[in-house]
Amino acid sequence: MTVKVEQLTGGYGKRPVIKNINFELTQGEIVGLIGLNGAGKSTTIKHMLGLLTPMEGKLSISDIDIKQDVEAYRRKLSYIPESPVIYEELTLQEHIYMTAMAYDISKETAMERARPLLKTFRLEDELNIFPSHFSKGMKQKVMIICAFIVNPELYIIDEPFLGLDPLGIQSMLDLMVEKKNEGRTVLMSTHILATAERYCDRFLIMDEGEVVAFGDLKALQAQTGLSGKTLDEIYIHVTQGGQDT
Repeated sequence: MTVKVEQLTGGYGKRPVIKNINFELTQGEIVGLIGLNGAGKSTTIKHMLGLLTPMEGKLSISDIDIKQDVEAYRRKLSYIPESPVIYEELTLQEHIYMTAMAYDISKETAMERARPLLKTFRLEDELNIFPSHFSKGMKQKVMIICAFIVNPELYIIDEPFLGLDPLGIQSMLDLMVEKKNEGRTVLMSTHILATAERYCDRFLIMDEGEVVAFGDLKALQAQTGLSGKTLDEIYIHVTQGGQDT
């Protein structure tokens, strides 16, 4: 499985926000998508999800081009947004069933996959509750459960730790590692660089709509001439235009 983003230029209306984005994700890795607010991370993600149409470039997962078969492409991925998207009229169980229907998974299979996740996130007694009444952290856990019952090839996760308590954060990280070990791929946008450095195999750093560095920590150190530096130090260096810090 390979995720390819090739010469991607796009944005909103006629104004490009991201310019000539190129990267490739491979099977069984966690990649950290890193950048300042406004660097183009969310715009890149929206293009990868098919929510925005590129001005130029190609997007594919396992050689399925989004322009050729958008439904088959979308079924290769699941998405956890920064802000939970909850339907007020649906219970937690109905959210799980709706996700199953979207991905052509049986209700039985969906619930079988959901049960250990419900237990992990302490929501097993909340199946018949409307998540619109949940705290933000609990709503985020609903999003996580729905995304992980799909078992896609690619998980796209946008700031997954917002609103989660420390136990929830660790459970989320453990899930990502578990999926990586199963051969799935995770693209995670985050500002928590110490956690990214610990858990990510490679890092994609964006600044002003462009990819300014990509690779594992050693590759980033080589690209920036910052041998032995941490991800935090490299990030500050490249987002300040290569100035000494």
